[in-house]
Amino acid sequence: MIIDAISNGIVLDHITAGRSMELYQILKLHKLKCSVAVLTNVPSRKMGRKDIIKIGELIDLDLNVLGYIDPGITVSIVRDGKLDRKFTVELPERVVNVIKCKNPRCITSTEQEIPHIFKLTDKEERVYRCMYCESRAKGRD
Repeated sequence: MIIDAISNGIVLDHITAGRSMELYQILKLHKLKCSVAVLTNVPSRKMGRKDIIKIGELIDLDLNVLGYIDPGITVSIVRDGKLDRKFTVELPERVVNVIKCKNPRCITSTEQEIPHIFKLTDKEERVYRCMYCESRAKGRD
């Protein structure tokens, strides 16, 4: 299989095997007019198996979403065919409108325009709590 190099765009690498389609949907990559390549179960010395997403355009990515879904993803920014910047996303301290509060008594249940804001309270267990009602939402595994 041959996937061409991109001249301007973004490569999301070191995605946990099986998580790329979830990221594809959440990031709404299907709405882009550029090419998007999703590679699944790619052999990796570091991870055994991994997924990769190549986006043929420079777009704004919500790094908090990436970090919440799968911390450890490597983001490579490619400009004019050369690696411009490379970094790893981490578990975010705060996520906005990524997790929905499940507490029916939370203000976010009655006031639709209020953003769902969760803050990281336990990094080890990946536990987030609603900023308004302190309800617990466990981070993704």
